[in-house]
Amino acid sequence: MVRYAARLERDARLIYVAAFVRSAAVSVVGVTLAIYLAEIGFSTTRIGLLIGAGLAGSSLATVLVSLRGDRWGRRRVLIGLTLLSATGYVALAVCTQAAVLVAFAVVGMLNGMGRDRGAASALDQAILPETVSADRRTWSLAWYNLVLDGGHALGALAGVLPTVVMRLTAMAPDAAHRATFWMCAVAMLVSVAPYLALTPRVEVPTPLDRVAPVSRVDARSKRVVTRLALLFGLDSIGGGFLNSALIAYWFFRRYGLSETDLAVLFFAARALNAVSHVAAAWMARRIGLLNTMVWTHLPSSVFLLAAPVSPSAPIAAALFLAREALVEMDVPTRQSYVMAVVRPTERTFASGVTNVTRNVAWAVGPSLAGVVMQHVALAGPLVIGGLLKIGYDLILYRSFRHVRPPEESIASSLATSRPGRAHEAD
Repeated sequence: MVRYAARLERDARLIYVAAFVRSAAVSVVGVTLAIYLAEIGFSTTRIGLLIGAGLAGSSLATVLVSLRGDRWGRRRVLIGLTLLSATGYVALAVCTQAAVLVAFAVVGMLNGMGRDRGAASALDQAILPETVSADRRTWSLAWYNLVLDGGHALGALAGVLPTVVMRLTAMAPDAAHRATFWMCAVAMLVSVAPYLALTPRVEVPTPLDRVAPVSRVDARSKRVVTRLALLFGLDSIGGGFLNSALIAYWFFRRYGLSETDLAVLFFAARALNAVSHVAAAWMARRIGLLNTMVWTHLPSSVFLLAAPVSPSAPIAAALFLAREALVEMDVPTRQSYVMAVVRPTERTFASGVTNVTRNVAWAVGPSLAGVVMQHVALAGPLVIGGLLKIGYDLILYRSFRHVRPPEESIASSLATSRPGRAHEAD
């Protein structure tokens, strides 16, 4: 029994390792991509188009993984997705033609958002609950999010690599960026090794038993999931306007920050993201999942809206970091809320629909943001993205403030009947 548990935990650790390497590579590209594309002659419209194409490819991959991932084999799919991502980074390193890069951005699921929220991450999250005992499931996912954001933080700091390469080798800026993308491709190939070492226990033993899961979803759950998915889509469109590549480019153009400055800034942002997951779990136990989602997300957008009118880079950076300390607190709480308001047998459906909707909506934002940045205002995407996210928070709260997870409804009933012991559960 102990040996069995150890094997399960070993699988979880292997997934953490692969996710850490992958998220670091994604974060490096998020910081450096737009600056590199501008150096080789891309307009901001084309930059946005390429980022959007990569996110569209990621959305398509997520759909395929949701429908066929278990049947094709989880390890096989994870390895295939990793190799495709490496191909996308190689294309960045060797190609400069816009049409070719857009095509490879789709195939390679090129992520300019700076955050790892693609098909591989979705499949990781499906596997992790099966690698640990039931009482450790939540913690396994919490650690997973911390590992991802740790990788994001290190990757953001590694955004200084082009500068380091230029100083060490006297390369031109575009050549130094291409060398960085080669490093990212190699890192992705390295992350294949942990997936190869996973045990067969991560696979679904009888995939044929999972035919037509949607048919088991009742009408009430479909309505709830559809409304949530549409709202999450609105939030993700706003997030698409606020992708790391274009925010880094805005700091670069507006305040003249170097890539070294940007690397440090985004490292700090990702570190704050990581810490915020723990803070969100602590807060949700006290004020509820939905309240935590809304009342941390809303002020983060206010901070963002204030950044474009900042008179100096330090003030703009401080506002950006204040935003990053709050903006990710809705991630674990959102996932938990969706899983709580549907039946256990409906969770795969709910997770798949909401994740795909978010990824598709994410793909829309960057293309529009590039056009706005070039033809309207450099800070336009920050303002539009912030307003969309505020609208999402207000509509979400109004629509779902009376829809409580079962554990919160029970706690509320106990508090009403025994007010003197309202905090007993804590």
